[in-house]
Amino acid sequence: MAEVTALYRYPVKGLSAEPLPALTLARASGLAFDREYALALGTTAFDPQNPEPLDKGYFLMLRSNEVLAALSTRFDPETRQLTITRGGEPLLTEDLTHPEGREAVERFFEAYVGPAAKGRPRLVRARDHKFTDGSVISPAFMRAVSLINLASVRALEERTGETIHPLRFRANIYVDGLEPWAEMDWIDREVTIGSLRLRGLARTPRCAAVDVNPETAERDTHLPKALKRHFGHVDLGIYLEVLADGAVAVGDRMAVAAQAEDAIG
Repeated sequence: MAEVTALYRYPVKGLSAEPLPALTLARASGLAFDREYALALGTTAFDPQNPEPLDKGYFLMLRSNEVLAALSTRFDPETRQLTITRGGEPLLTEDLTHPEGREAVERFFEAYVGPAAKGRPRLVRARDHKFTDGSVISPAFMRAVSLINLASVRALEERTGETIHPLRFRANIYVDGLEPWAEMDWIDREVTIGSLRLRGLARTPRCAAVDVNPETAERDTHLPKALKRHFGHVDLGIYLEVLADGAVAVGDRMAVAAQAEDAIG
């Protein structure tokens, strides 16, 4: 029986994952505080009053800025404080509700990333907007959550002969107990995890961001090429649309609606 082994959110696009014992999701807004903020490049125009979805290349992100993986960040939704550490050493704690706090974060990343930031990056946020990769596709993709089948990660490890940290794939929900690549067949099928009802939207194509090791911040693999070579595609994981308000917790079991009326787990 498949079950949830880990849950994560990513309050700032491109920065570190925050493990959580449970997630509460809403049909209208997806996962709260997931990709709620982003660091727009110094050359990026983004209007918080009239937000338009932009490709991830307009922001600091791991595909281009692997140095981000060396940082550990923590966001407190109650106080809106962002804390940044490296190797256990505190580097910065700022209140994102204040202009001075946001400016301090921007100046930190301007110095930390260097010329690749293309000037001083801007910490951006907009009402009812998420900086997910799928935001450029549709509002449903913007609010979607991502899932990784750990059996698929192991299948890739077997073919490449490499140990692959699952957090390379920056998903919200990690599950185990499935057959490898089972998630590839969930498009337009209902998925139930705990009290949460979801629907498969699309397979998740992988870019060079997954080549960045989340433990060392080194670009030490060629996983999209390996996926294509060994499996004929560059996909690993799936996007899921939230169909109704609900919650999911580590240890919850899941069921996937079969093509007929019955379900498999």
